[in-house]
Amino acid sequence: MNNQRQLILAFESSCDETSVAVIENGRKILSNIIATQIKSHQRFGGVVPEVASRHHVEAILHCTELALTEANVSYEDLTAVAVTYGPGLVGSLLIGISAAKAIAYAHQLPLIPVNHLAGHIYAAQLVKPLIYPFMALVVSGGHTELVLVPQPDEYHLLGETRDDAAGEAYDKIGRILGINYPAGKTVDQLAHQGQDTFNFPRAMLDEDNYDFSFSGLKSAFINRVHHAEQIGETLNRADLATSFQASVSDVLVGKTLRALVEYPVKQLIIAGGVAANQGLHEKMTAELAAKFPQVDLIVPPLRLCGDNAAMIGAAAQIKLDNHDAFAELSLNAAPGLDLI
Repeated sequence: MNNQRQLILAFESSCDETSVAVIENGRKILSNIIATQIKSHQRFGGVVPEVASRHHVEAILHCTELALTEANVSYEDLTAVAVTYGPGLVGSLLIGISAAKAIAYAHQLPLIPVNHLAGHIYAAQLVKPLIYPFMALVVSGGHTELVLVPQPDEYHLLGETRDDAAGEAYDKIGRILGINYPAGKTVDQLAHQGQDTFNFPRAMLDEDNYDFSFSGLKSAFINRVHHAEQIGETLNRADLATSFQASVSDVLVGKTLRALVEYPVKQLIIAGGVAANQGLHEKMTAELAAKFPQVDLIVPPLRLCGDNAAMIGAAAQIKLDNHDAFAELSLNAAPGLDLI
């Protein structure tokens, strides 16, 4: 890394958070402003793309001003501008991209395109230095992927979800439990109060691959609740939550541990919004201590697990160091972008 002070102004607007950050040398957060839209989407039970886009338009300039002010820097101090260009909601992505391109053009700064999933992975770089190769379990509302990272900005996809992502499953069963969107945190809290009495399926756990599937678990959960309603049976909500979370954690941890046997690494990162899940964190910590004590588990703090621009700035530094990953001002949104 260049020894001089490098400052990246980063934008993240892929879904329902408008975030702008200033990151120093890819490791130090000078500011990380996040404007959430959760309350606007709660009444719909999920994110409404057009509503999200309008909120980004309203918030992005104010967030940019706050980020620069809090970091105590000006546009003249910046080294580059970074922005999430996918995956995500196309309208939301375009707001961040438009803002980033305007600033890059006006101040003659390099424009660095960042994959949202790479951002989640490199949030760990804001916690401690990364040692290559490392492994990352990316678990969020829209993604569940197991990734090997052999060197900077190189990703080998070991496995991914074939249907619902883990975070999606949490939101869907949360609705059945009467829990408002987003349901993950509340379901996690409820799961610590019950027992795994329902023994929901552990889909694909014993298959010879690293892929995931949570659609069957979601269906089994919903069917069990509906059956109980039909026969007038009262089910324990905490036991339902515990049983659901046990199934998700068993599959995520089980697959990851098998991958660690085949791909030895010194660091394992849990990234994405579901990384904040205490049940998953506790199980992975216990299993690693017992079976892979040499592997260092890195889970970013809560504020860096959800969507935020600091992680985009951290990932952008890797590209800045390579000097070969800058974008033209014709950069467009790539809503279906893959990590590989």
